[in-house]
Amino acid sequence: MKYYLIAGEASGDLHASCLIQALLRQDPQAEFRCYGGDLMQAAGATLVCHYRHLAYMGFIPVLMHARTILRGIRQCKEDIRLWQPDALILVDYPGFNMRIAKYVKAHTSIPVFYYISPKIWAWKEYRIRDIRRDVDRLLSILPFEVAYFEQKHHYPIRYVGNPTRSEVSRYQATHPRDFQTFTRTNGLDERPVIALLAGSRRQEIRDNFSRMIQAAAPLSDRYQLVLAAAPGIDDAYYSQWLGDVPVRVLRDQTYAILQHSTAALVTSGTATLETALFQVPQVVCYYIRAGRLVSWARRHFLHVPYISLVNLIAGRQVVPELVADGMTVQDVRTHLLSLLPGGEARTLQLEGYQEMANLLGDTEAPELAAQEILSYI
Repeated sequence: MKYYLIAGEASGDLHASCLIQALLRQDPQAEFRCYGGDLMQAAGATLVCHYRHLAYMGFIPVLMHARTILRGIRQCKEDIRLWQPDALILVDYPGFNMRIAKYVKAHTSIPVFYYISPKIWAWKEYRIRDIRRDVDRLLSILPFEVAYFEQKHHYPIRYVGNPTRSEVSRYQATHPRDFQTFTRTNGLDERPVIALLAGSRRQEIRDNFSRMIQAAAPLSDRYQLVLAAAPGIDDAYYSQWLGDVPVRVLRDQTYAILQHSTAALVTSGTATLETALFQVPQVVCYYIRAGRLVSWARRHFLHVPYISLVNLIAGRQVVPELVADGMTVQDVRTHLLSLLPGGEARTLQLEGYQEMANLLGDTEAPELAAQEILSYI
């Protein structure tokens, strides 16, 4: 069969690539075409457009690049229409993907699957109307979404397990922890590592990276600061904020960095969940310009009390979230110090991680999602 997949950022690229591999195991003759990233291409998909060309976030950046985004949407619609896949599989990225779903449902008979459902429980709840109309099967990776969609909106959804837990478990099984090899290979010394995960988009990096560095700089005599560089972001972009602080920039090694880290500063997103599954205490950082206005809007318009997946899954605050004007250098540093060995918050956070992992379960999400898709087709 022929499958068309669309993912719009690094985490979606990873999840979609694992789903491609799972589909191939169950449908060895499968063909794939995608809007996505390097991992999807490596898994066997023909890459039509890389997500880096369309990954803009925030009102102003989207407005500035509206022509590029709209052109990408038009080209994607046309490519799907010409290729006529047996299934369209959307991976998160709702602003783009819901437009594609609407077109495909209105102009073709191709079934539409949504893997990693839109987070309408946080904002834009009105999208449930579009989901009802345009999505044939909604596949969830977050256990609390089942009650939200089925009880509140009476829309059927299937929790297939969490792919990040599967991906981290597979990595740990095939990469035994070896700190000396890790440091020697990457030109590091024997000091413990503090990981910096500053996001995958330029806007996120611009707003968060410099503050992360400032917060961790006083610890650089005792700890090594290691940045997990995002795909598609060159070293020059990061270097403008480094100054005199020694930060080692590593590429394509996010899991290796987390596996060997003592603590982390993490921009909200899938990275918060990855960090928790590697049992690395973290501070969630998400600075936004016009912070006071954003904080006010968050209190009045956001439908959930947390922004990090760790806290959302646990249903309580396991990790500290410093958001908008709440992300100050001093507060980041204070929380980070409490999470280092001997810190008062470290043990409690690690216990919370285990509680969260138990809620996720141990289902192999890509395999179950592939079964659902094939069964429906």
